[in-house]
Amino acid sequence: MNRGKYNFTFLFFSVAVLLLFSCQKQKKNYYESIASNDIKLSSSPKPGSWRYNHDEHFQTFEDFQKLKRIKPEPGKNTIYLQPIGAFDELQKKEITLTKEYLKTYYQLETKILPTLPNTIFPANVKRISKEGNEQILAGYVLDSILIRRKPKDAVVLMGITEKDLFPKPEWNYVFGLASYEDGVGVTSMYRFAGGHLTHSNFNESLLRLVKISSHEIGHMFGISHCLNANCVMNGTNTLTETDYHLARACSLCQRKLNSSIHYDPKKRLLELKNFFEKQHLNTELTLANQDLNIVQ
Repeated sequence: MNRGKYNFTFLFFSVAVLLLFSCQKQKKNYYESIASNDIKLSSSPKPGSWRYNHDEHFQTFEDFQKLKRIKPEPGKNTIYLQPIGAFDELQKKEITLTKEYLKTYYQLETKILPTLPNTIFPANVKRISKEGNEQILAGYVLDSILIRRKPKDAVVLMGITEKDLFPKPEWNYVFGLASYEDGVGVTSMYRFAGGHLTHSNFNESLLRLVKISSHEIGHMFGISHCLNANCVMNGTNTLTETDYHLARACSLCQRKLNSSIHYDPKKRLLELKNFFEKQHLNTELTLANQDLNIVQ
């Protein structure tokens, strides 16, 4: 037996294995890479917060994959926005920017339909809130307005109203509501600007609108409330909680989304960065840059 021959063979095999494992360890995918930028949720949610009041199931990626869910497909891959109400110029600008944001966030064609008037709401779906403002029953918007008007090429249809919404008599209000099976949802601008949009509160209102709109559409695509990290898919009870949550989807929620909508994550990040920069949304810009620094 030539002992030297076998020693050389063993040495070559060992080096090859070490190199193989070293390469595998270095090769992280996009989601594994940006996970280091996820801001983990506190293990003890504050009283009054969504997580404190709701005992929800953690949706793993495997859970998500098993769902029968809405996905874009050829001929049915456009997001539509349906404005309903009497909008001033600032509100129209906010809707236009929301359209641009959703197109970037979901990497899907996004269009705005012609505005419907408030006269479309019958008297029996209206009420006056405890605060004295008029409210519209959110379920009526979904079932009697949006489902009937959903374009054939729409993957989802999101209504936007300047009226306050309520989901059922015992609830004070709701920011948004969606039917995930039907792919329709509605978001109210009313509370995002304290009932009156101005130049001074425009950015605050815009950020709230893009968060809630992208959150509700995320549900339509099958993503449950996020329990992984501070994320746009976190549940919310109040504007304070909405403001605390980020517009950024965490690494897990991005992985879910990208498994249904096959976009280029780096291209999406660059476009989100440009949007945040243009609108002076500095916190979200910083987060986009942090993710870009990892993947570039």
